[in-house]
Amino acid sequence: MADGTFAAAWLLIGLLDMGFGGCETDGGCLARFDSAPRVNLSVGEVLERRAEAAAEAYLRLDTGRRFGPWGETMGISIGEKGEVWAGYGWTYTYRPNEGWFFAELHFMPGFYRANDGFDLGGPLAFRSGLEIGIITRDGTRFGISYDHRSNGGIFRHNPGVETAQIRVGHLKE
Repeated sequence: MADGTFAAAWLLIGLLDMGFGGCETDGGCLARFDSAPRVNLSVGEVLERRAEAAAEAYLRLDTGRRFGPWGETMGISIGEKGEVWAGYGWTYTYRPNEGWFFAELHFMPGFYRANDGFDLGGPLAFRSGLEIGIITRDGTRFGISYDHRSNGGIFRHNPGVETAQIRVGHLKE
């Protein structure tokens, strides 16, 4: 299953993007750009690995602020047994020729509370994953995503958990 691979891919691809032309802007490699914010709602299921399969709802706000190749994002998810994760991080979106297809990697450090749900080993949990999908002419996104959450080995117990989701995102006006 997944581990920190998505986070490593997020960093590597973003750095490659900067190396192949992302630093030629007036502001340099990490120049700030603004675009329309996007609200994303996902529903899915924690996959049975070490955890029992369980439903999860996930709300994410892509703020519209970009720093070089990375977009700023924040989110919160709630599982069916009261598990709560909230985090802040960055995305990398690949959209060839500004067409209808996109692929997006994300990396988000955050806080986790198990309540009656799966114990991730501590209150700090990193979420990283991949979403692929389509973008309509009005900017609405439909995608499927797969992500991994764990404490990255910071705490002694680090079981990790994966989630598969269906996501809809819409531009905020």
